[in-house]
Amino acid sequence: MAENDSSGNMQPTPAVFPDYAAPIVRNQGGARQLALVRWGMPAPPQYLEGKKTDPGVTNIRNVNSAHWRRWLAVENRCVVPFTSFSENEVIPDCSWPPIWFSFNETRPLPFFARIWTLKWTSVRKFKEGAVTVSLSGFITTNPNKLVGTYHPKAMPMILTTHEEIDLWMTAPIKEGWRYEDLLPTTHCLSL
Repeated sequence: MAENDSSGNMQPTPAVFPDYAAPIVRNQGGARQLALVRWGMPAPPQYLEGKKTDPGVTNIRNVNSAHWRRWLAVENRCVVPFTSFSENEVIPDCSWPPIWFSFNETRPLPFFARIWTLKWTSVRKFKEGAVTVSLSGFITTNPNKLVGTYHPKAMPMILTTHEEIDLWMTAPIKEGWRYEDLLPTTHCLSL
């Protein structure tokens, strides 16, 4: 998948959380590179009015927005390997326990379609101050029936074959291009 590795001596990651480093495979210098970047793309300016921090946007739902279009080119596309992901279930006692999704008990290695940006400067956390970091976020799609039970607005776009990954990572944007043309149908998952 990746021809070179800039992530350093990356330890196994049992879980990844928003605004922390996560492994991505990106197009870099004509090759695919494994790198660690922070999870959460820059928020659209209208959502930052009156705020002192930009915690980032983890899930990109409206790629037709001018804010996201600048990062849809091939050089800003990436994928993230995963074995499972979670959504939160809202239950009557107002708690939000996680519900985990995977393809099956063998936990094969599919990938999320994502976008990324290099060296973005912002205040992510007030006590941290301004930082310049690389960032990434999920491209989402309409949820399938199973995920939609817990998150009715969207689910991450999942790529399962080398062909789907190659298409996401290399297909150029053309006149009349729609990101939906590059993405597969939503794959089925299990709890």
